[in-house]
Amino acid sequence: MRSGIFYIIFGVLILIYCLVCYYLGLRGWQYLFKYIALINRHIYWSLFWIAALSYFAARIGGNSLPSGLRYGLTIIGAYWLAVMFYLLQFIVILDLVRALNRWLNFVPAVLKENAHSTPALAGLGFVLILGLVVYGSFNAKNPHVRHYDIQIDKAAGTLEQLHVVSVSDIHLGEINHNGTLTKMVEMINRLEPDLVLLPGDIIDEDVGPFIKQNMTATFQQLGPKYGIYAVPGNHEYIGGSIKDAVYLLEQAGVKVLRDSFVKIDDSFYIVGREDSSHPQFDSEAQIRSLAEALVGVDHSLPLILLNHQPTQLNEAKAEGIDLQLSGHTHRGQMFPINLITSRIFEIDWGYLQKEDFQLIVSSGFGTWGPPIRVGNKPEIVDITITFKDQLQLQ
Repeated sequence: MRSGIFYIIFGVLILIYCLVCYYLGLRGWQYLFKYIALINRHIYWSLFWIAALSYFAARIGGNSLPSGLRYGLTIIGAYWLAVMFYLLQFIVILDLVRALNRWLNFVPAVLKENAHSTPALAGLGFVLILGLVVYGSFNAKNPHVRHYDIQIDKAAGTLEQLHVVSVSDIHLGEINHNGTLTKMVEMINRLEPDLVLLPGDIIDEDVGPFIKQNMTATFQQLGPKYGIYAVPGNHEYIGGSIKDAVYLLEQAGVKVLRDSFVKIDDSFYIVGREDSSHPQFDSEAQIRSLAEALVGVDHSLPLILLNHQPTQLNEAKAEGIDLQLSGHTHRGQMFPINLITSRIFEIDWGYLQKEDFQLIVSSGFGTWGPPIRVGNKPEIVDITITFKDQLQLQ
């Protein structure tokens, strides 16, 4: 029953997508491409639908397609989604202006009488969109390090400071491939952290590229003193490969915490939460509260929580969590989506403090869907945590 409903919803979404694409294609032809002599209608629509449907063709075709063809379709489709996103906004605005002008007649007569004004405006818009996508692609491929200094007013044994690197939303797969992971590992190793934490969406829906490109070996080049710990994100569940993803990460030397904790060097705890979306994808999921996950924890020691989504903040605060690390939001990834994420979450990026509870939300390292970022930067979060020593607490 559930699978039948899923296919109905999926079919409706595909239909809506195709109708939106047809609208964009029609306007593209009417406003711009019919004025280009070298492009006839048949060539235009053939190329248009190849681009519009390639991403879905790669996903639906899966492993039955040759790897090179699948990768090519994925890349073409991913960039098309970015172009489509901004093209839709531009054309809707253009159509609204034209509709309003029929009533208000505010467009200067010289523009209305000039047969070249519409293709010129459409051409300018198209060039600007392509420029935005090129910039966004460059931006997405050049992550930077964002540093935070955090103080936790608890003693951590004899430990005075802890150097932590946190990387969320890597989305390892065909687009964010082993080259992306290699760059991340090199950046982390240059920082020489004591501990590496990965707050979810490490592997995208399909674990195939992780296996084929031997990303396990790349992860094993990391060697922080206190190890590498992670939690699942929603994308490890969406693909139905959560068990495979956890197994692969464990083989790579990454300890995955799922509503569980680990005590490190008798000095502090790392607590890992299941992603809040997991009951939607796992019918056997057992939902546990944070209090249940913390049974057996010594609350006098610092508690660092990994929770993929920056939610349930009051629960974390009430349970005595000192620092929560999250991702998920990508800070919108493509402007103006950040205007939505900033409304959905209490904080969708950056630092928040509520009394003794502190939260850092990362914009993430990789991308999902279009490999572009506009209005934000990919990042590695570098954190220096200072603890209170025993004498200060006495």
